[in-house]
Amino acid sequence: MEANQSSHQIESPLLLAVDRNPRNLELLKQFLDRSGFQTITAHSLEGLAQTLAETSQIQLALIDISGFDRQIWTYCEQLRSQQIPFLILLPKQSTAIQEEGLSHGAQGMLVKPLVTRELLALIRSFLEVQV
Repeated sequence: MEANQSSHQIESPLLLAVDRNPRNLELLKQFLDRSGFQTITAHSLEGLAQTLAETSQIQLALIDISGFDRQIWTYCEQLRSQQIPFLILLPKQSTAIQEEGLSHGAQGMLVKPLVTRELLALIRSFLEVQV
């Protein structure tokens, strides 16, 4: 991406998808890419840390917390400190996890299995708010 592109040229928003399951991560990436987004992925905490250190243009992160330990919240705090909004994807409805996610800066929660129409609507609403 060039820094001095014309303001009339619209780039696809850059999303970060995080999921421990490589197959689910690939499916999510394919879906988001087909929906008009640029998507970068991380399937480990180390990969997430590296991505956050190297990429400054992330407009929204989708974090599937399944399979991660409590250390994931440290990275959620890092997203918040870098002012990157993020959504938490939950394996099941859990008030405790929702409260914890919100306390660490999550903008919202989605329970799996994801409804693609809802996911796209939520992503687009967050991206519109940022513009």
